[in-house]
Amino acid sequence: MAKRAVGVCLKPDDPLAAEVLRSLAEGLADARIEVRCDAAAARALGLAAQTPRELAASADLLVVLGGDGTLLGVAREIGDAQVPILGVNLGTRGFLAEIAPAEQLDAVERALRGAMPIENRARLEATVERGGAEIARFIALNEIVVGSAASRLLDLETSADGQPVTTYRADGLIVATPTGSTAYSLSAAGPILLPAVAAFVLNPICPHTLSQRPLVLPDSMRIEIRPLSHDGGAVRLTVDGQAGQALAEGDRVIVRRSPHPLRLVVASDHDRFEILRTKLGWGAE
Repeated sequence: MAKRAVGVCLKPDDPLAAEVLRSLAEGLADARIEVRCDAAAARALGLAAQTPRELAASADLLVVLGGDGTLLGVAREIGDAQVPILGVNLGTRGFLAEIAPAEQLDAVERALRGAMPIENRARLEATVERGGAEIARFIALNEIVVGSAASRLLDLETSADGQPVTTYRADGLIVATPTGSTAYSLSAAGPILLPAVAAFVLNPICPHTLSQRPLVLPDSMRIEIRPLSHDGGAVRLTVDGQAGQALAEGDRVIVRRSPHPLRLVVASDHDRFEILRTKLGWGAE
């Protein structure tokens, strides 16, 4: 039997994450499971480093030690790779990174045996076109945002499958996946979608017209956004709150469902409504 390998991605400059990593590495060594590291994990363990994309191509499982932000970054950096990702929660929310540090070794061993549930989470693919040429391409797990860098009103001409939706006059526009419906879109009064729902949320940020409300669209649709004017402020495409591209008037942002979902390992006792009650404080006085 070929030796199993686990790629580990670590939240940088976090002493707690490094301590949890060392505990995991010792357990994996005892189980004769090879550990491969990204740059931050390699510094903590004194091993050679690989990029997340390289780890995704060579490991049987990726383990992300950090919070949801760390996992979002890894999900973007691995591109189209279909390696399962298991998140160990060292953050505050844990919508994506569900596994507690005390459960990490057992969860990793079970995931390698195929005994942990895996959810296919829809991702977004966004391209930016200028003058008919593609100048940038991104992949997102949570959301794509076309917004004002200076909180100025934007005019954003928006269509779905070539049919005009409206021209939003707002501080920006969010296109969110079901996974991202509990992130920025939720803060902008958007609806919560369960991960299995085949839909996206189109959600204006502080719209000038109160009748422009969040819109739920089938995720088979191709969404196009064109900034027409921006009252003198800079316009930017932001991906999962972490990466992005400056936009010029007349650029086209084309958003569609990626054909490559993220394969997310979830807890065996996974209860979506219990997670929402706990993380969002539903019912708390």
